[in-house]
Amino acid sequence: MTTTTDPSVSHQDLPRRIGFWGASAIMIGIVIGSGIFASPTSIAKQMGSPVLILSLWLLGGVIAFFGALTYSELATRYPRSGGVYVFLREGLGRPVAFVFGWTYMLLTKPFAAAGIAIVGAEHLHMLLGYEGDVRLTTAAVIVFFTAINTPGVRGAMGVAAVLTSLKVAALLAIVLIGVALGQGNAANFVAQEAPKPIYLALAPVLAAIMWTYDGWSDVGAIAGEVKEPQRTLPRVYLIGTAAVTALYMAVNAIYFWLIPLEQMKTSSTLAPVIMEMLVGPAGATVVTVLVVVSTFGATHGSIMTGARVTFAQARDGLLFKALGHVHQRWQTPAVALWVQAALSVLAVYMAGSFQKLASGFVFTMWIFYGLAGLTLFVFRARGDAAAPFRCPGYPVVPALFVASAFGVVVLQVVSEPLETLPWMVVLAAGFPVYWVWTRFFGGGRPRAA
Repeated sequence: MTTTTDPSVSHQDLPRRIGFWGASAIMIGIVIGSGIFASPTSIAKQMGSPVLILSLWLLGGVIAFFGALTYSELATRYPRSGGVYVFLREGLGRPVAFVFGWTYMLLTKPFAAAGIAIVGAEHLHMLLGYEGDVRLTTAAVIVFFTAINTPGVRGAMGVAAVLTSLKVAALLAIVLIGVALGQGNAANFVAQEAPKPIYLALAPVLAAIMWTYDGWSDVGAIAGEVKEPQRTLPRVYLIGTAAVTALYMAVNAIYFWLIPLEQMKTSSTLAPVIMEMLVGPAGATVVTVLVVVSTFGATHGSIMTGARVTFAQARDGLLFKALGHVHQRWQTPAVALWVQAALSVLAVYMAGSFQKLASGFVFTMWIFYGLAGLTLFVFRARGDAAAPFRCPGYPVVPALFVASAFGVVVLQVVSEPLETLPWMVVLAAGFPVYWVWTRFFGGGRPRAA
């Protein structure tokens, strides 16, 4: 079968106003969020070897890069708003795409946005010396950035560019100042007795690492708004993922060089501790501000991309019509943005902690990352028209990515069966919900523009 239509043209999409730098700022801004500040301490509590931990950080970067290679071809085949949702719809059919979108709208994206924002809110409280309910602050942050995203994509891109630049500068400052002052100790890299067997530690460690890398795929959600998508999207995916991997490896190496593993286990976050070591009390305050900027910037980007998936699904007739509404003046999916905000606030109060929010996100999302990777084999096998970008190393690279994605899921199920059971129930419920939807709400027909 051969594709007969141009997938870059869609009467149902939003205006193409985002260029390379805007898309890169959004992607990198989402990836560098709360994880690089919150995950290292939780990882330190699971393993005794800094070298092994660094190796797993590198493995996470390789998995993400293989995913970026795979998704670069998928996104140039279907450069439409929705990303993973679109790949699943075109490759595995509407029922699977519906289940993804149903889970994404109700759980995955709300938990992701809430998980990022709650770390920023905690640091904001630390900065201000405020002891109030962090959940209330987190909810206010989500509402604030939803309000910024509603009036238009140009203003939202400007905010993303500023916040991304600040957070990259902050992480580079930690690395450069740490190296320049030379206060580290190579002995910190010597392995200690592990607190638990590696087979028990691997799942939570990989979940934390893959959470921290997550966001490389989100640029696909705004593909329908990217200018020259066949040329721009692969560059954003690959350059952004490689740059973040290099930065994460450098930051984690500095963490270990400066702070012994035992001390990491007792710290809630590392960046302020390190900067206080390097430049005194003022350094801790500066980095705490930058942690707030970083996490709030990721929240901003996550809100922007998440609503596009719900918008795309509603435009296909697979969610309520109002969710596919485009604001007449601002040309944004305003209804989808505010529904997402309400669900994100609800997620904050349901889970209430970074660890629970991150764990739920990683489990559900990596199932669909793997399934979306499988669609590349479907498109190639059925003879669809060649994509402008061809995944190098096919079929090995996408196969390794798909296997890694499902491996992360299996490890989490084995190590935390009771914790993952509710998420599996929600996923399974998606199929009967799809049947009900197609039976009683218009048969799942795409709506006209």
